[in-house]
Amino acid sequence: MIDLATVLLPLADGGGFEPPGPSVFEYPPLFGGVTKSMLQLALSVVLIAGVTYLMARRAAIVPGRLQYAGEIAYGGVRNSIAREIIGTEHYLKFVPYLFALFMFVAVNNYFGIVPLIQLPTFSRSGYAYGLAILTWLLYNGAGIWKHGLIGYLKHTCIPSGVKGPVLLLIVPLEFLSNILVRPVTLALRLFANMFAGHLLLVLFAIGGEYLIIESPSLVNVFGGVLAWVMFFAVSVLELLVMFLQAYVFTLLTAMYVGGALADEH
Repeated sequence: MIDLATVLLPLADGGGFEPPGPSVFEYPPLFGGVTKSMLQLALSVVLIAGVTYLMARRAAIVPGRLQYAGEIAYGGVRNSIAREIIGTEHYLKFVPYLFALFMFVAVNNYFGIVPLIQLPTFSRSGYAYGLAILTWLLYNGAGIWKHGLIGYLKHTCIPSGVKGPVLLLIVPLEFLSNILVRPVTLALRLFANMFAGHLLLVLFAIGGEYLIIESPSLVNVFGGVLAWVMFFAVSVLELLVMFLQAYVFTLLTAMYVGGALADEH
């Protein structure tokens, strides 16, 4: 089997093919400093609000297709994530945020495969970190509401049953892990998956186009066809990854909230 990289690299050295890099995510402002990704965020809000309104507008005991789809999505977040992880006492307070979070991340991820858009919004790191900060404020605020500021810091930084000099090591590590690092890893996981997946799709798409159209030969055409086959295969895989990243982001948010509200660390 021909390794696509061994075909593309000599072409790149010859000055013909330019491998894609981070620049493929850079779009000039459309108007007044508003970028494509900003419009995607606004569009996702409109789409989510419109679709959820249509799902709930004619609620009936026997649901139609749209209502049924909405109930599956809402019920999955409500029962499988919020209630199971946060607990029956407090979970209802957080269901609206968790459901909106799941839908928001999922829609913006799937923009990456929508024709004429083809850009996952969270492949731009600033949006992923901004969303992670909201989650950070939520779970820390919930913990302070439940335990008080000092009580929450004790609950977060001092594991139950740990005493003595070892706390000099444990407390800074727990504070670093639970307070400072969590939003970074939460955002990085979402951003890195969307960034890498989109970059891989661009590589296979334009690499195949170059081999077949710009530099045709028997070997290059074979490599180009293989690249396009991989493009469609990775696209199918990305459908799953985009959903999983929305699910994982929502799941971890619920875990952080549940941990902040728990009686023991």
